[in-house]
Amino acid sequence: MGVIPRRRLAAVALVAATALFATTACGGDDAGEDGPITLTVDVFGQFGYEQLYQEYMAAHPGVKIVERGTGSNLDEYSPKLTQWLAAGKGAGDVVAIEEGLLVEYKANPGNFVNLLDHGAAELKGNFLEWKWNQGLTADGKQLIGLGTDVGGIAMCYRKDLFAKAGLPTERDEVSKLWPTWQDYIATGEKFKAANTGAAFLDGATNTFNTILLQTAGNTTGYSYYDTGNNLVVDSNPAVKQAYDTTMDIIDSGLSGKYGSWSEEWVSAFKQSKFATIACPAWMTGVIEGNAGPAAKDKWDIAKVPGNGGNWGGSFLAVPKQSKHQAEAIELAKFLTSAKGQIGAFKAKGPLPSSPQALDDPAIANATNAYLSGAPVGQIFAAGAKSLKPVYMGPKNQAVRTEVENAVRTVDLGQRSPEQGWTDAVTNAKKAADK
Repeated sequence: MGVIPRRRLAAVALVAATALFATTACGGDDAGEDGPITLTVDVFGQFGYEQLYQEYMAAHPGVKIVERGTGSNLDEYSPKLTQWLAAGKGAGDVVAIEEGLLVEYKANPGNFVNLLDHGAAELKGNFLEWKWNQGLTADGKQLIGLGTDVGGIAMCYRKDLFAKAGLPTERDEVSKLWPTWQDYIATGEKFKAANTGAAFLDGATNTFNTILLQTAGNTTGYSYYDTGNNLVVDSNPAVKQAYDTTMDIIDSGLSGKYGSWSEEWVSAFKQSKFATIACPAWMTGVIEGNAGPAAKDKWDIAKVPGNGGNWGGSFLAVPKQSKHQAEAIELAKFLTSAKGQIGAFKAKGPLPSSPQALDDPAIANATNAYLSGAPVGQIFAAGAKSLKPVYMGPKNQAVRTEVENAVRTVDLGQRSPEQGWTDAVTNAKKAADK
């Protein structure tokens, strides 16, 4: 799910998750041998596991599953997980790790069960090769986590607002409006001139991250860190190119200036305050959750400007502190199986990292009833096997937060683009040194 990393929330769920994460109870319980055991699964955003849990518990009557963190923000979730791992208590029996944080957690592999010691090697063919390799330590001797999803990117848009602006509304015609990001800006300027009362896009940070990961995937193969774990914010051309294009979008007055995952952002969905949003596969579940039943059939999906891209994706790991490691490993295997990934996709839209799942008619022929029946299988799954991973270094999340904060200050008119870039580089270096 992903960089942010799935990254996906509703305001009410965030409040609930905040209260929940205030507790430090250990994952699992101390039930007797004859009683059921409780497996706690820690997630962020929307993984779509609810029905899968019911199926698993029905087949394993001695197991009860409790999910924590549903709908929470990655920036809220990851510090708690780091704290629990460092303390040796508090983490769930199964924990989700976003791809942008994986390198950081792999630096302390002793915190996790080595899944290779529990038959995981035979599952290698169930995952895209690069996704499997991401879960391995550098020496290849330990598998930290099993892959959940990948994050092919599209662009979601409001058909009713496009119609109000006199723009095409059919997805194929909309896709033709913006083969490049400059075309996207030109379309936005036409939308803005129509005075619909809505902004063209939600805010600058989501778009910036989309452009960065797209550009990095098609050029250097890395974003804020190179593959030698050197910080390259100011020397990787992909970062500056994404920043400059985002500044063009801001300068054109197209942004609604809503901060991603904020209560204002959630409300803006419900109030029809913006017309487009960069849309990794997992974002489709966020849109439905935030916009609500009243917006059904008002959203649709078009191609993203530029040339594809991959944003998001997570892993499931089992901390060594779990009191029920064997049972937790089996649950993680089930949730990341082809069946599990298909079920999660149907529920909330995260795109499978399993080739078998991607080839399954349930994915290839899938449509999204909420988003105007959009053929999400064709849009996202068709190119999933050719997605290019972007390498993310040891402090990726902290660095990303600082760069996106700098982008946001420009979006809000608090800093000039030049000042914002200086802030991005300076604060990213500070975050990397902590």
